[in-house]
Amino acid sequence: MSDSSPARPAAPVLEVWCELQCSDCRTALDDLRALRARYGDRLEIRLRHFPLEKHKHAFAAAQAAEEAWEQGQGWPYVEAVLGRLDELDRRGESFLVEVAAELGLDAEEVDTALIDGRHILVVDADQAEGKAIGVTGTPTYVIGGERLDGGKSQEGLRARIEEIADRLLADQEA
Repeated sequence: MSDSSPARPAAPVLEVWCELQCSDCRTALDDLRALRARYGDRLEIRLRHFPLEKHKHAFAAAQAAEEAWEQGQGWPYVEAVLGRLDELDRRGESFLVEVAAELGLDAEEVDTALIDGRHILVVDADQAEGKAIGVTGTPTYVIGGERLDGGKSQEGLRARIEEIADRLLADQEA
């Protein structure tokens, strides 16, 4: 028996170019939580990695976050790491593994992923794509073909993202 109802269109995508050792990205978490609460699954929020060279643990944090995503705890992991930037600065990779254990992830697998580099290509690809579209700092948002830079100020960005998301959703329904 086939389902004759029309397929639901794919949700609009908000890409968030983020770095897990960035205090501006930590500030952006409140906006991301509010957007997730407002739109639920009608807006896909996709974290993209953009580790900056000035932060020595950012590349490892991006890899650890990819492993957390594979284990089904991506957002909780990202929020936990961004919420404790001082510890990441001080302790580096051991802190990343500890956060995984606190969240009930397979911390040994996170540690192994950092050693074997299984997620390096994903992080490198995100970074290369970000550079190609003009991302220079974090957080940077891309929605509906528009790039919004949150690295200088978060002021007004959530309202602009909501305006674009509402337009994209309305266009889907039309």
